[in-house]
Amino acid sequence: MATVTVEINGRPYAVGCADGQEERVRILAKQFDVHVRQVAGDVGHVGDIRLFLMAALVLADELHEVRMNGGAGVVSADAASVPLSDTGVAEALNAVAARIEKIASLL
Repeated sequence: MATVTVEINGRPYAVGCADGQEERVRILAKQFDVHVRQVAGDVGHVGDIRLFLMAALVLADELHEVRMNGGAGVVSADAASVPLSDTGVAEALNAVAARIEKIASLL
């Protein structure tokens, strides 16, 4: 078993993974870090656990939307799920922002 150190919101975390999966873990951690930093920018400092929870909920919601749309999106290595059509990008960003605001209002 390999260990990879990833950085989420400026803090290092050691993560165990299967041998040969180190780069995949780094890519996934980078995607997650993008979401955590976006949530942190939107709601401010609410503690790592809440930031991670809120980012995980945003990711889960995006995954749910992709599944409900029959896989009409792709996951890029440097961001989140991105709709295939150019016109959907702005709508997707607005939807993510609305979800973050809704989650933040629950805290």
